[in-house]
Formats: sequence, C-alpha cells, structure tokens
Amino acid sequence: MAKWGQGDPRWIVEERADATNVNNWHWTERDATSWSKRKLKEVLEGLVVEGEAGRCEIGDLKHVEGEASCNSRKGKLIFFYEWNLRLSWKGTVKESGEKHKGSVEIPNLSEENEVDDTEINVSKKKGEGDVLKDLMRTEGTTKVREALRDYLKALKTEFTLGMILPTKAPVGQELATERKPSGSTVQDSVTPQSLDMVGVKIPTVRIHMREVFNSPADELYSIFTKKELVQKFSKCLAVIEAEKGGKLQMFEGCVSGEYTELVPSQRIVLKWRCRSWPDEHYATVALNFQDLAAQSELELECKGVPVAHEESTRQCWKKQYFEEIHILLQQSKDNME
Repeated sequence: MAKWGQGDPRWIVEERADATNVNNWHWTERDATSWSKRKLKEVLEGLVVEGEAGRCEIGDLKHVEGEASCNSRKGKLIFFYEWNLRLSWKGTVKESGEKHKGSVEIPNLSEENEVDDTEINVSKKKGEGDVLKDLMRTEGTTKVREALRDYLKALKTEFTLGMILPTKAPVGQELATERKPSGSTVQDSVTPQSLDMVGVKIPTVRIHMREVFNSPADELYSIFTKKELVQKFSKCLAVIEAEKGGKLQMFEGCVSGEYTELVPSQRIVLKWRCRSWPDEHYATVALNFQDLAAQSELELECKGVPVAHEESTRQCWKKQYFEEIHILLQQSKDNME
C-alpha cells in the first residue's frame, strides 16, 4: 500500500489506523441540507428590486422544504438537490406611496432543471398595486434567479472543499495558473507583496483575516485546541494533539497539519494544508488571540497558500471555521440562558 504522495494516485492513502475509504475513492455522500438552508437564506433574503413603478424588497424565507447532498465517486462530484421555497416580499408604489405585500414561490429547484427553466411564481395580496407585482415578475424574478445561481455555485465550491481526490498536478500547470487580483480590506486582505515562490516553485499567497467573537480569548483558544470543542464546531471526528509537534486532522481528513507553537490564550502556530493542495505542501498558519472586554479578536495570517487555492482557502476559514464557531458560541450562550 503506497504512502501519501507515492504510487498510483487512485491508491493514495493517508497514514491512519484503518485506511477505510481514504480520499473518498469509493462512493461517499455528504449531506448538504442544513448548509443549504443557511445559504439560501443568505442569498435570497434582503434582495432589493427597484424600477419606475417603485421599490420592493424580499423578506423572510417563510418556507423551505427539501434536501441536498453531494456525492463523491472516483474523484468526481455528483450533486442532488430538490427544494420547494416560499419567500415574502413587500414594496412601495413610487407615485402614491402605497405599500403592498406578496410572496414568491419556487416549487421545484432541482438538478433536473436549469435555473433559467425553474418555475418562479409571484403573487400579491388583494387590492391595488399590480404595478409592484409586475415589477416583481420581471426584475424581481431576474434577481431571484441570480441568487439561486449564487447558491448553486457555492454548493459546488464552498461546500465541497476537499472532497475531490487529490492528484499530482505538473509543476508547469501550477505555474501557469494566473493569480486573480484581490481587493484589500481591513477585515480580509491580500497584498501584492504577499506573492512568494516557495518549495518547488509553487506560486503562493499570504492571506490575512480578522474576526471578532463573543467570547473571551481563553475560551476561543480552547475551541481550537480541545478535541471535543473542535468536533462540535466542525461536526466531524478530529485528531487534535495540542502540543508542539502534535498532529491535527479535521473535516474527514480534508484538513491536516501539525502544531508548532502554542501560547495559551494568546497564540497558535500550525503547519496546515488542504488535501487538494500539491503533495506535501504546507502553509504556515498563525492565530493570534486578543481580549476585547467580553469579546476577543482573532487575527489569522496564513503564509504559503498555493495561488490556485487562494479563494477556496479563504472560504474554508470563513465558512467552515469562523461561521461555525459563531454558531457554537451562540448555542452555548442559549443553553446557559
């Protein structure tokens, strides 16, 4: 049996005790239902539709029924999703100032139909204001279809991070990848100076992010170093050996690494990689914790990220770490109350 990075890529395995279905070569299914419900709310709620007739805004996702999943087989991803959605909308007529309400129904969003062919029904409560209904049927429907495309794009990129079987890409192919320009912001920035060449001439980039959590620094530090807490926010079994030289493995082996420095409540440094990265390539991740009264700020610096994987790595930390930790902290708070 070949070790990681050696031999036929179909039989690449990680060094683990049971070596069961490594790299998802056999049929593996991941449930995307809960993730999808959150993403659909994110992309649909708050959409604004404006025109000569007036202004409308989509409100709550009143009804969401269905399921979604992603299946991996021999390095290929297969998606299944079927949704019945109903949203509320409200609007104001430009000339009269009258306010009206209605709903948007999407009875069958599924992989069997293209988004452009998906049925979208707009209705309005009794009374005048058909100009707003017409606005929602035209411009509103267009906006809704764009949001549904955003959901499907995220399902096939953000949610599937690390599910594809890794293969050895030629160095020339990595070098040919063009780095997309990224805007710099205080919360999440990549600067031109961060582009480096490391290892076997793989172009890399430095990612810098900041996030504020409703928890003291010592509690947040524990979430990254205690196995039971890591497994709670990641919703997967994990290997967490929080000591210098200790191993780390999360998200069903999609993320792995090693602890290289630990300063309790202050700082963690890791060798860190995603399974889809070039063989044996690790980034250096530094997590710095700072108390802010009842809150704490986490500063993340990730050096050595392959350019081709910049956006997926950013989304991994944002979606699979930060957002899930926020949810865990809120659940803990609710339980205490």
